[in-house]
Amino acid sequence: MAPLRIGFVPEHFSTPLHFAKKYFSLSADLIPFPAGTGHMVTSLRADEIDMAVGLTEGWVTALAAGNQPQNASGTQNNFKLVGTYVDSPLCWAISTGHSRQDIITVSDIPEDAKLGVSRIGSGSYVMGFVLGDREGWGEPSTDPADLFHVVPLQNFENLRKAVNDKTADFFMWEYFTSKRYYAPDASPHPIKQIGEIYSPWSSWKIVASTQLISKPELEEVLEKVNLGIKYFKKHQEEAVDYISTELDYEKEDAREWMKTVRFAEDVRGVDKEVVEMTLDVLWKAGVLEREEGKDLNRIIGIMK
Repeated sequence: MAPLRIGFVPEHFSTPLHFAKKYFSLSADLIPFPAGTGHMVTSLRADEIDMAVGLTEGWVTALAAGNQPQNASGTQNNFKLVGTYVDSPLCWAISTGHSRQDIITVSDIPEDAKLGVSRIGSGSYVMGFVLGDREGWGEPSTDPADLFHVVPLQNFENLRKAVNDKTADFFMWEYFTSKRYYAPDASPHPIKQIGEIYSPWSSWKIVASTQLISKPELEEVLEKVNLGIKYFKKHQEEAVDYISTELDYEKEDAREWMKTVRFAEDVRGVDKEVVEMTLDVLWKAGVLEREEGKDLNRIIGIMK
């Protein structure tokens, strides 16, 4: 059997996956998706990858939404949640262009602002409406376009460029990944932080093709990821070296991030309560309609 194709975001959170492959013979092709969860959703539906590690809100939105596109086989929801990768929430930095004087804090974001996102349905997209709900910007709406002008920009570099040339007014990305570009001489496209928001849920989940669920290949992958996480926890300086040399983070930032992150003790399975809470926030924020996501069997493949 060919190695499984696993999508991941090539950021510091991916370090245990690297260790699982390097030290524990994880039999998989690790395929980077710098654009994030939304891009992996597209590739899963096109049967281009078999599994992926991405943001909770992106997976839940994609699996619950009633208007999702069909996959290459002509069916919907050809993947489901099967694991919990990170138990801690994600800190999203809210950023704009470094020299923009019109936006200094979140309260300066204008009405009908242009929200930069990687893709429609991505974590950066969903969290925009969670932020809008937190700030009380308008009434929850089933149409996100009523709250922001959404500008899909594919990747982090394009987002930084857009807030400097005013194609977008602001965007959200993981804090430590954003922090590198807060210096005025950062290149390319320096940015400045105007706020932050935490995801109200545990941040990273594992999804797999429905064809893999209950197969030994999936169980083997999940166990190898567990081993990679255990190695990460016991060899933190090696993790810092890898993050700083291969993933372009400062060692100091890698160490600070490691104080905040809490990887799962056992990645297998997903708590129903976490998905229900995520859905509740997404309904309230207007990202999903109330009837979407009621059937958790469409979303969760393996429950804890």
